[in-house]
Order: sequence, then C-alpha cells, then structure tokens
Amino acid sequence: MVNIEQKVKNMLRLVAQQGASDLHLVVGRYPTYRIDGKLYPLTQEAILTPAMLRDICSAVLSEEMKKKFENDKQVDFSYNFEDKARFRVNAFYQQGYVSVAFRLIPHEIRTLEELGVPDSLYDFTKISQGLVLVVGPVGHGKSTTLAALINEINHNQEKHILTIEDPIEYVYEQDRSIINQREVYQDATSFPAALKSMFREDANVVLIGEMRDLDTISTTLTAAETGHLIFGTLHTNSAAQTIDRIIDVFPAHQQNQVRSQLANVLIAIVSQRLIPCIEEGRVPAVEIMVKNHAIESLIREGKTHQIANVIETGSSEGMVSMDRALVDLVRKGKISVESALEYSTDPKNFQYILH
Repeated sequence: MVNIEQKVKNMLRLVAQQGASDLHLVVGRYPTYRIDGKLYPLTQEAILTPAMLRDICSAVLSEEMKKKFENDKQVDFSYNFEDKARFRVNAFYQQGYVSVAFRLIPHEIRTLEELGVPDSLYDFTKISQGLVLVVGPVGHGKSTTLAALINEINHNQEKHILTIEDPIEYVYEQDRSIINQREVYQDATSFPAALKSMFREDANVVLIGEMRDLDTISTTLTAAETGHLIFGTLHTNSAAQTIDRIIDVFPAHQQNQVRSQLANVLIAIVSQRLIPCIEEGRVPAVEIMVKNHAIESLIREGKTHQIANVIETGSSEGMVSMDRALVDLVRKGKISVESALEYSTDPKNFQYILH
C-alpha cells in the first residue's frame, strides 16, 4: 500500500508540475494527463491493472467514502495533496472495473483579469439580489470564473457568503466577508437541504456548485427572490439553452409560473468556452447575456429562440455573443479561424462578423 500511495503522490506531483488540469486512471491504459484540453499517456508508468486501481482507491478514500463508493458505485470527493494542491476526484465503476479522475484545483484564486475573462463580470457582484449563472461544458473554467467573482466580494464587501458544493473546490481565505463552505454529504445531506437551511443562516451571497435537479432549482429561484445574490452553474451551452433547461425541469402545469419567476430573478447568464490558442494553452471565449426588458418578455412568453438576436444587438448594455467573442480573439491573433468555427454557435454569422 505504501508503494501505491507513493505512486499516486508522484503522479499528482507531475500533474501540478506539468500544468495539467486532469489525471485519468483507467484499467488497461497508462495513467493519462489532460494538458490544454489534450490527453497525454504517461508511458514511463506501468499500464494500470484492476488490482492497482482498487489499491489506489483504498489509498485515497476515507472509510466513510469507501462505503458510499461500494453502495453507489461512484463517489465525488476532494483530496488534499501534501498541502500543496487540492484535487476534485471522482471514482466510479465502468464494465465492472474501477476508474478514477482527478481534477486539479489551483490553490491561488485568480482574478478575472488574470483569467482573461471580461472584467465587466465584476458588475454582477455589486447587485444585492437575483440570479447569476455561469454555464458551459465540463472543463471549460466555470468554477474558476465563479471563484474569481466570489473572491471579489470577499475582498471588497462585508457580506456573509455561503457556498454549497459537491465537493468543495476552491478554499477561500476570509477577508472582509464571512465565508462558510458546506460540502454536500459531509456538511449537509443534500443540495436542497443545505439550500433550505440557508434561509436561517443570514446569508447575503450563495454559490451553488451545481443546479442539478428540480428541488435544487426550485429552491434557488425562491432564494433569488428573497434578498439573496445567488451564483449557480449548469452544464449548458448558451443563454437560451440554459433558460430552456431550467424551465423543462418542472412539470408542464408549473412551467408558466416558473417562466415568470425566472424572468423576475435572472440577472445574467455567462457562457464560457476555453479555446486552444495558436501558440500554446487555452483562452476563454465568453458570451454575456444581461437581462433587459426584451429578454424578460421573451422568457415570460417562451420565445427563448429569439434571445440570441437580443444578445447580438445588445452590446451597449454589456452583452457579447459567443460569435463576437470568437471574432475578437481571432482579430487579436490568439486563436485560429478553424478553432473559432469549431466553437461558433452560428458559423455563417461568425463569418459575416469576421469579414
């Protein structure tokens, strides 16, 4: 076991040294890193066997997590590596074998400027209540952008900030704000349970790690109506798709009421992609939808397919479409036209704006 623990530590140390975002451990393959979105096998290591994966799980899981893993066949948890780095980890079964995915959570919380994300997003931290959503595919920097926003409030306002996560990712050093971070299953039985108790905890700002079910979404909308500034995240690809996803979670007979509720509380939707750079690394392309009267009406009337047009023409109100964000990165020489087209929501419109 000591040998296995040392092997895991060596691999995790390399993740940090190589600037990798993820480490994948899968039976029958070399340990594999993800760097700038691409996978690289660590061929100097041995190919992983079922026994090795079981031993690795045994080395990194607590006794309580081992029971949960065997019961649920999957488990999320955070792992502190020698107080040098934190990892968000998912262990799961596939075809009867154990697999493990480690995601590096940097210790240092970077600012929006350092991330290359528009600093206009800081405007959303100055609002006292409502709902701000940061959306995008897995691994495209949503958590990192949210951490920058929460830390901006922490450093500049006297607020009580509550985070509800599964598991906790970034750990904040309290500054002008009080910050309580609750990990689901460790500090609360579920997202909805933690959210409901929030009403008795005098919170001003709440970060919800993932709005994943009807109960969580319903409680989130209520909280945003009752004097809380809520930051949340969904795995959706655009503002319109995000609104549809939220409404579709509810039964048909409630959807009109939810449209009205969402139209009232929504402040903004930020959709983010990390695009491969021409030289090296990845750079964020960010779509920003800021709710105005036109968008509020479209949400109420169920005409979300028209929201993209409002974003495209709403630059004076701080809105940026994904295609305009991509064109801007191409013109600055940061990304290629080919990469931009791959992530464009409307390639014809992208080409029109570019030329």
